Amino acid sequence: MKAVVLTMLCGCVLLVDAPASSEEAPSVDCKDAQTQSDMNICAAQDYEAADKALNRQWLATKKAATAWDDVVAGEGRARGAEERLLKAQRAWLAYRDSQCETLGFTVEGGSIQPLVVSNCLADLTRKRTEELGQLAKEFAD
Repeated sequence: MKAVVLTMLCGCVLLVDAPASSEEAPSVDCKDAQTQSDMNICAAQDYEAADKALNRQWLATKKAATAWDDVVAGEGRARGAEERLLKAQRAWLAYRDSQCETLGFTVEGGSIQPLVVSNCLADLTRKRTEELGQLAKEFAD
């Protein structure tokens, strides 16, 4: 019985001491980041913003591909734009993540590694966002 009570008390202490999952990253002035830690935080925030833009563009491009499929189906041709777009996006995500992980290994163990990986993710994500935007225009024409 004592073991059960002790276990419950330890569990409660752990819950009280654990940080809330909704805690935000420390506030950093990314225009004047001085420490490696601050630069890492800013790079992660940059990637997060690029990823949000990618997700918005993804939805618009997917919508354009679906509309394209509707047009070609109405003409008696085979659908497939949306399916191929999804296949390409999944392959691109795997490429992006692996490419940036590989680049991170060039500075493995260094405090700059998160910065290098986040910058790579942000750069490739912005490029893909542009590609998806162009593709959406192609579907619209």
